[in-house]
Amino acid sequence: MDADSQANHLKAYGITYWVLEKQLKVKWLLNYRGGSFLLPDVKDIEMECQIRGVSFEVISDSKTEQILQEISSPSQNMEAVVLEKAPKIAVYSPSGKKPWDDAVTMILTYAEIPYETIYDEEVLNDGLLMYDWLHLHHEDFTGQYGKFYGAYKTASWYIEEKKEAEALANKLGYNKVSEEKLAVALKIRDYVIGGGFMFAMCSATDSFDIALSAEGVDICEPMFDGDASDPNYQSKIDYNKTFAFTNFTLERDPNVYEFSSIDMTQKRMISRTVDYFSLMDFSAKWDPIPTMLCQNHTALIKGFMGQTTSFTRDEIKSNVLVLGENKSNGEAKYIHGIKGKGFFTFYGGHDPEDYRHRVGDAKTELDLHPNSPGYRLILNNVLFPAARKKKQKT
Repeated sequence: MDADSQANHLKAYGITYWVLEKQLKVKWLLNYRGGSFLLPDVKDIEMECQIRGVSFEVISDSKTEQILQEISSPSQNMEAVVLEKAPKIAVYSPSGKKPWDDAVTMILTYAEIPYETIYDEEVLNDGLLMYDWLHLHHEDFTGQYGKFYGAYKTASWYIEEKKEAEALANKLGYNKVSEEKLAVALKIRDYVIGGGFMFAMCSATDSFDIALSAEGVDICEPMFDGDASDPNYQSKIDYNKTFAFTNFTLERDPNVYEFSSIDMTQKRMISRTVDYFSLMDFSAKWDPIPTMLCQNHTALIKGFMGQTTSFTRDEIKSNVLVLGENKSNGEAKYIHGIKGKGFFTFYGGHDPEDYRHRVGDAKTELDLHPNSPGYRLILNNVLFPAARKKKQKT
């Protein structure tokens, strides 16, 4: 899985998932040749790699033992992690969305990793209990319809989506979309606390935390929910209820395409030509989880934007790990934390291979980006729940 030897990094994860589905174990060799996978020497696996265009090497038992000894040496920042079971994957997404509307559904489809789509009704009926890993499509959990009002309030798609959201909320027994979305966010919170793995990108990151922090507080203006927001609602925000963010200021203007000060999109002082973020370096033996999530064939990854592009460093809780950052711009791009018995990862931006994705833009063709390091980070999270859990040393 290093830069020079692998023809298709992305489909390699699909091969690994496919092997786990066959109830075979895999060793993930952290920091060894870009985070390579050690698979059983089975003819069917070789054939599947050839079919999918994934590079592989057949090695002897003695070579395998030599590699594992090198990895186990205290002088090497490497570790071999056993992957045991293919996680069952759910994507939280409206039924009308296409796979290319979201980076995660795009990469799961491209890598040939199966997933099921669920939405509010399934979540509120405890459907999450069936899944090991949950991705949040770029959703707005605050009930403000993505803050698209200023630019798209007269667009037919915006009007239709608002009607659909209101109808669904009423069907599920809620008077407001904001109340229904809060109920969904609380169910997702409980899923993570109970041991689930949650991965979110773009606006699903900050809007999720904002919804939790505003439980019992009306932060929506009349065009969103039909009545006025609570007076001085900023002072009623409870940061203790969030997963990742603290001390943020909400954006009160309904015409501004922004939720809060968490997002760096409008505060960025960096041009596209030099927009990169770097992955942090962790001890593979002492901190295997963040090491696993940062596996890549490069430590420097080109940036990409979204409604929520990246996170204000000063508004991230101290117990949350920053996995990727643009230090010169004071922003975090990729963060991870523990909540109860579960884990969450937030990844800023919309599409790692579409710098400034806009409504109606053409979909990304991943055949043109089979070695995308930005997409590899998503797939690291997909395989993360398959790892045999070791007691953390830190």
